[in-house]
Amino acid sequence: MCRKPGRRPRMRPTARPGSASLEEGWRCLGNRSKQRPPAEAVKKGAAAVSTFEEMKEPDDQDTDEEKSVTSKSDGKKSLRSSKSESRSPAQEDDTFLEDATDETFTEGEESYLEEDSDEERLEGSLSSFQYDDLQSTRVSQQTPAPAVEEAEEEVKKKISESFFYDYMELASMPFVTLDSDIPLDLLTLVHSFGYDCRKRANLQLLDNSIAIYIAGNQLIFLNLKTKEQIYLRSSSGEGIGVIGVHPHKTYFTVAEKGSFPDIIIYEYPSLRPYRILRDGTEKGYAYVNFNYSGTLLASVGSNPDYTLTIWNWKEEQPILRTKAFSQEVFKVTFNPDNEEQLTTSGSGHIKFWEMAFTFTGLKLQGSLGRFGKTTTTDIEGYMELPDGKVLSGSEWGNMLLWEGGLIKVELCRGTSKSCHNGPINQIMLDEGEVITVGSDGCVRIWDFETIDTADIIDETGLLEIEPINELQVDKNVNLFSMIKMSETGNNFWLAQDANGAIWKLDLSFSNITQDPECLFSFHSGAVEAVAVSPLTYLMATTALDCSVRIYDFASKTLLTQMKFKQGGTALVWVPRMVNFTGAEIIVGFEDGVVRILELYDPKGLTIFVGRKKISDADIRLKQVFKPHTAHVTALAYERDGEILATGLESTLLIICENGYILEAPLPTINLEEDDHDVVSYEIKDMCLKCFHFSSVKSKILRSIEIEKRERQRKLKEKIREERRNKLAAEMGEDGEKEFQEEEEEEEEEEEEEPLPEIFIPSTPSPILCGFYSEPGKFWVSLGDYDSGFLYHCEFPPCDKNSDFKEQKDEPIDVRYLEDTEDNPIQTITFNINKVMMFCGMKNGAIRVYVLNQNDPSLASLVDYWHFNMHDNNYGCIKSIASSFDDRFLVTVGADGNIFVFNIISEFMLRKDIKAKLPSPRFGIETEPIPEDIEDPKAYSIENARRKREHDKLMKEVEEIKARKREQIKALRTEFCKLLEMNEELPTHMQFKRTDFDVDSKIRAEMHRRTAFKIQQVEKELAWEKEKHELGLKKLKNRFRDPLESDTIVVHAILSDHKISSYRLVQRSKYSKFKRTSQSERKPSKLDRFEKEGTGRKDSQRDAGGSIAIQEESIIEKGKKFRPKTLSEIMVENQIEKTRKLILKAERAQLKIQQRKKEWEELYKSKPGDDYEDPKDLQAIKEAQVYMGDFNLKTAPDYKIPEHMRINAAKKEEELGHLDSLVHGNKRYMNKCILSLRDLKVAVVEEIQCLVQELKNIQSTLHVSKHIPIPQIPQIHPEEVPEKRFQYDEETLLNFKQQHMKSDDEKSPGVEQTGSGGPGGGFLKLSSGKDGDLTTRDSMSRSSKASTLSLDIPKYMEFEKAEPTDVELEIMKRDEIKHVYMQQYLVNRVKELIVTFDAELRLLRHQKLKLDTQMKLSDLHHVTLFQEILLLKNFEKQENILQERVNSLDKEEQYMQWKINETLKEMEEKKNEITKLQEQEKALYAGFQTAIGENNKFANFLMKVLKKKIKRVKKKEVEGDADEDEESEESSEEESSLESDEDESESEDEVFDDSICPTNCDVALFELTLQLREKRLDIEEALVEEKKVVDNLKKEYDTLSKKVKIVATNLNAAEEALEAYQREKQQRLNELLVVIPLKLHQIEYVVFGEIPSDLSGTLVFSNHALRRLQERIRELQEENSKQQKLNKEWRERRKQLIREKREMTKTIHKMEETVRQLMISKFGRVVNLEALQTLSVNTTLEELKIRKLRKELANAKEMKMWEEKIAQMRWELMMKTKEHTRKLYQMNDLCIEKKKLDSRLNTLQNQQGNAFQSLREADVVAREEVTELIQLQAERISALKEEIALLRRKGGLILPPIRSPQEKEMQPADL
Repeated sequence: MCRKPGRRPRMRPTARPGSASLEEGWRCLGNRSKQRPPAEAVKKGAAAVSTFEEMKEPDDQDTDEEKSVTSKSDGKKSLRSSKSESRSPAQEDDTFLEDATDETFTEGEESYLEEDSDEERLEGSLSSFQYDDLQSTRVSQQTPAPAVEEAEEEVKKKISESFFYDYMELASMPFVTLDSDIPLDLLTLVHSFGYDCRKRANLQLLDNSIAIYIAGNQLIFLNLKTKEQIYLRSSSGEGIGVIGVHPHKTYFTVAEKGSFPDIIIYEYPSLRPYRILRDGTEKGYAYVNFNYSGTLLASVGSNPDYTLTIWNWKEEQPILRTKAFSQEVFKVTFNPDNEEQLTTSGSGHIKFWEMAFTFTGLKLQGSLGRFGKTTTTDIEGYMELPDGKVLSGSEWGNMLLWEGGLIKVELCRGTSKSCHNGPINQIMLDEGEVITVGSDGCVRIWDFETIDTADIIDETGLLEIEPINELQVDKNVNLFSMIKMSETGNNFWLAQDANGAIWKLDLSFSNITQDPECLFSFHSGAVEAVAVSPLTYLMATTALDCSVRIYDFASKTLLTQMKFKQGGTALVWVPRMVNFTGAEIIVGFEDGVVRILELYDPKGLTIFVGRKKISDADIRLKQVFKPHTAHVTALAYERDGEILATGLESTLLIICENGYILEAPLPTINLEEDDHDVVSYEIKDMCLKCFHFSSVKSKILRSIEIEKRERQRKLKEKIREERRNKLAAEMGEDGEKEFQEEEEEEEEEEEEEPLPEIFIPSTPSPILCGFYSEPGKFWVSLGDYDSGFLYHCEFPPCDKNSDFKEQKDEPIDVRYLEDTEDNPIQTITFNINKVMMFCGMKNGAIRVYVLNQNDPSLASLVDYWHFNMHDNNYGCIKSIASSFDDRFLVTVGADGNIFVFNIISEFMLRKDIKAKLPSPRFGIETEPIPEDIEDPKAYSIENARRKREHDKLMKEVEEIKARKREQIKALRTEFCKLLEMNEELPTHMQFKRTDFDVDSKIRAEMHRRTAFKIQQVEKELAWEKEKHELGLKKLKNRFRDPLESDTIVVHAILSDHKISSYRLVQRSKYSKFKRTSQSERKPSKLDRFEKEGTGRKDSQRDAGGSIAIQEESIIEKGKKFRPKTLSEIMVENQIEKTRKLILKAERAQLKIQQRKKEWEELYKSKPGDDYEDPKDLQAIKEAQVYMGDFNLKTAPDYKIPEHMRINAAKKEEELGHLDSLVHGNKRYMNKCILSLRDLKVAVVEEIQCLVQELKNIQSTLHVSKHIPIPQIPQIHPEEVPEKRFQYDEETLLNFKQQHMKSDDEKSPGVEQTGSGGPGGGFLKLSSGKDGDLTTRDSMSRSSKASTLSLDIPKYMEFEKAEPTDVELEIMKRDEIKHVYMQQYLVNRVKELIVTFDAELRLLRHQKLKLDTQMKLSDLHHVTLFQEILLLKNFEKQENILQERVNSLDKEEQYMQWKINETLKEMEEKKNEITKLQEQEKALYAGFQTAIGENNKFANFLMKVLKKKIKRVKKKEVEGDADEDEESEESSEEESSLESDEDESESEDEVFDDSICPTNCDVALFELTLQLREKRLDIEEALVEEKKVVDNLKKEYDTLSKKVKIVATNLNAAEEALEAYQREKQQRLNELLVVIPLKLHQIEYVVFGEIPSDLSGTLVFSNHALRRLQERIRELQEENSKQQKLNKEWRERRKQLIREKREMTKTIHKMEETVRQLMISKFGRVVNLEALQTLSVNTTLEELKIRKLRKELANAKEMKMWEEKIAQMRWELMMKTKEHTRKLYQMNDLCIEKKKLDSRLNTLQNQQGNAFQSLREADVVAREEVTELIQLQAERISALKEEIALLRRKGGLILPPIRSPQEKEMQPADL
């Protein structure tokens, strides 16, 4: 039997569904080694049908062919076979017989040429290993396989809709060695308890009850209701990458892993393979996704290619393919609203794709998202919005809105909180709501419209939004993905929890919303260990997710689980000899703790009333201890169950990863020794056996190579001997010679390759697993370099003197393991009778070797069963175990999967089999649960034992120290007594203090040590000192430095009154600066331009004028020094005459214009009928603003005036002003209180001086005359708070004593938080400084008083004598004086005290008033601060609206300015047009004056003047005919002097205007022509000006429309701003304002009582109320005054109307008089202005002057040209003479040359015969003559060329050609 291990041959669909069945085209090798690469020979047979091949893109054709060849040769595993079970060591063939068979392909079958070989037995030192795999690989490299020939025709046909593949042909099957009796169904998958919860998109839903997910090489169909499982095998056998579901739920995709894996689309629910997509990536798929309609499929590959492919999956054709990115890609999706757009995301990127048609066809164009200022992040979840934008998540939990490849805005929650606490793994759009799924276990719902219209509002790029709803699933939940369940009326979702669960979530968010339900729970991550029960079908598992789970694998149920603080690393079920019921499990954890858990059936416990629902099983912590400080790696029980260790039988086998294997004997346990007396658990003097593994793999390879070469050598010798004999028999001696020659040639050609070197890896290969074979012998499996073998090792004898590290041990035997070179065995276990060896492989495969009975040497390790189950990339099998009866096998892997298999047996299992749970022990419910070890830093049992011993030793040491201290204390007491006895002795008998020193060096050493210890203590406490200094500094900076003045309480002396200052902090930030407001409009550029424009223009004009004046002055200066000619004098005279005439006419014209201007100004000053006085308008405006019925601020239609609008900046300024006022008042009051304090100090000092004087006086008086001395007032500590921060050593010592007392009084567990009171610590004033309040002045005064008091009793020092009468009189006077002074001093003290108290009471009264004001200001401050907070919330939007209003306002002003400029320009152009029309009128008037009256040629000349002539413009080509016609029409219309007769004449009348008629004045005709040209110039200028005016009108119309639009937008913006201001005002009105009132201030009374509800009242200040009342009186007076004025102005208006009528009559009379005078003088009414203008013909005079100047200029020019002609003639004559002279020279030279030639010829003829050779001198002479001739010839040619050039007109004369001699001499001269 031969089956492929990985997958069956891939099938291709055919166009004929009724074709023959498919067969396997495999030839099997007889060897058990790897199959050699087969030679592919594809031929077209006679019965072959046409096959359907994949369609490839033109660009990818070559690469696809290479990939297909690679996938066929490398991607398929070779077959293995075996001829017999007792096979001897493998032999390699020396020759390979190629046996080719032609096989036919039908429906995509493949035929291969297999290589067959005859194997020979290898006789060598190694007796039991096989290594044909390496040899076959090597031979395959040396001998290439035959070339593959493909002869298939590609026929492109559409695949039938009803076509399906055969699942059994696709599914991977187990591998079994050939010729073995191992059945294919040796292991049958029963159930899967695991779930790869950290795999992306590993939860899909086919319908409401069927979910699918990947488990290693299986796709599991899970029935959510019945919890049954159906399995779908991988086709490649190398794992499944990702799965996907069709939008219609009728198909699902399985994207494989492996070498060029396939994507298989299955139909649901039939589960039949429908389509296969090939060659989409190299190693595996990362994600697949259907488009919204389900017609296309997008796939993205994993490492290393990351290929993005778009498939037409029904036709199995790739449409587009490209590389998605250079890093890992997580996801690819179609845009649901535009299937031509895709999005991919992954590690540090997001990319936006679009299918676009280019000139080369349909292409995928990708645009990489640019993060800009945002930190680059991995993107797991994203969502395409309908308008093309993309919403993605981030690692820090915020959402990013992408538009155009850039981040438009970053979304977060309020107060800049992230949307999720961690990465966002999925984003979906469901029913108009955005759903985000985060790793924090939360599902949040967001408003779609808010997200879709989100935009940046500030520079941070963040926009704060809040979710509509949110759901916290549970603690310790990491949601990875969600999928919606299509249940009608419900909103249920299935969620994939990366922490090992599948949840059912209800996102309806209603009153009946269900709580999150955990449907299934699994291990999260790798499962570390598994153990099965020795009695029943129970198994226990543990993992690093801190859980231990119990399963009943017979009934396929999870019974119970238990959570801990640390992850589990090892687990073993306690054997029956320890616990007969099999109810205990021992688990090792990563913190070194070992816990014994007891499993029981809770149904056997006593049931109490009210008990909750009883579970199927329960776990109880029975015992816990901590033997290690690191994670526990292995657990095992000794055979008798007395010792728990990591070993077997009576010895302990310790396997280390670094190549060491140790064997420890069973330690002896002294049961008599008390555990309390044990110092350590360390086992000493144990004889350990060590095996230090040394790599032998390179030696094995070397020996194989040697044996192979030996076989080849023997075979060659045999062939050579046969050939030699054959040649000797055929050819005799010649054959022998030929054979020797061939042998020599072969020896020369053959060069033996060097043998493989012995290699030992620098890092030892890790030992993965091992087991005992015999006592002292064991088998181990190694990884890395030494993988591929099982090594049989034996311990060397125990030698305590040997060093393990220097030891190098080699195995005694090896067993070759097929296909384990890169896939070593990770774990090994056996069944009960040791017949089957179960191996867990690194790639997640299960391998079962069938062994013989009692085969410790593994000689029968040949036949095996191999099947891939766990994930091939990261699904390494961590543990494997079989059930107690060998019916089940359990495997756990690093991919989190747990598989249970049924081992084939002759006993059939019952379907209703179920594990039996152990019954609970008696009294288990009453036993206390032992205290668990949850602290990872807890001591292990060894460390705890050592700690206990250390504490015991430390206690003994402390006792010894105490005894020593007592002895020292006794000696010190005795020494003190000796010192006392010494002091009692006389002085001369006393010992000195140094005499008691036994050795002076000892004391010096003690002092040195003391100083050193003090230094050490200072160093040790340096950190603490610095810490406390920093703490003190921070406290000062936080609490003391901001204070301007602390609270000072000044007490009265006689009363209990006191006054305290304000605790004043520094001024607030609001009073320090003024913030600019956005709403304040800045002056626009238009305003600045209007201000600066006029000045600039004037300056430019002035500058231009000055430049022109300078130029004119320079010209005039030049003219002064040039003498005038007669013609110039004539011209100047004519000009002066004309100028005088023109000046006379201009004066008349100026007088007329001045008179017109006066009339215009007079008319302008005339007010119109609707004229209103500006003062009246201002008054009306003020009345409208300040008068009328105004709405309150609370009214809904209240309109806020511009000057009353408030914002945060103004409010902050108001708050700052309030703070400044408050601060100033408080500071002033503090100064007053401080002055009062200083006054009290001065009073106390003065009282002290007075009391001292009083005491001195009373010392001289009799006691009977003494007055009680007044008490000296005390200064309280509160009055001098600055002295709290003054301390000395005594203060610190007192503080220390108080601190120690407080520590003694308090319990030891309470921490000290302060010094005990405000006066404690160093803040308490020392006793010596309490009364020290006197200044220098007081001390001086007291010193003076003391001197006086000392001077008084001086006379008492003399001897007493009887006083005389005079002395008695003096004494009486002194006594009276002293009594008076005594009374005065007492009164003075009382006066000082009373005065101070009065000052204090007065200041206290002022402060009370100020306190009232401060409280009111505090209330106002609170109100202002609330308003600021409210206004700041409105500030952003208000600034936006205000900015829009400002921008529109500026735009409107700019437009208005442009309109004004356009109007000004139009006005200027109209004035120019008027001037041109006036010029035209003047032209006609001049023409009439020139022809005079009664001229018979007047009509002819007028026609000539008015004739229309088309002229070519100066700068442009001929204009359009339409423009000419318009100009002609306009010129006709504008000619105001044309007569009606001319207009009636025919336009087609033709006359000759080029010839002057006879008898017509020629000068007049010429003048007419000139005037016509001028008229035409004027008409053209008029046309141009009119065009400009028309353009300006169009521009004006456009600007007017724009201004209207801008004005409309401005009005809308102002209305929006007004509405926002109104809303802001309403919110401000809602703020509560506190106003304290007294009862007499309330005038709102109902029935004589104050109502309880005052909400309808208004609060007015008295000042405002008085102002309103005064305003009423003012308005009444103003009203009466206005009525009087109105009456007076009415009378005045009537009088003015009468005067106007009279003036109008007078004007009419004067006009009639002027008309009659004109008629009487001129005969008709004439235009006086025209008469004055026609006084001189200006045009004619100008033409005459121009003619005269032109004649003079022409005469000068004629003279100049005549002089030039004469000069050129002279030059021509001179050149001709020079050329003639040169011709003569040339002729002479030619004659001379001819003569010389003839002479030379004669000389040669005469002397040639006489001399055989020329002399040297003749040779030199000949050379010189030759050079001379050449030079002359060159000169002649140069002269000829020069002559030819001169003959031409304008020829260029070249420089003369120099001879070579001159050229050589020139550098020498230089």
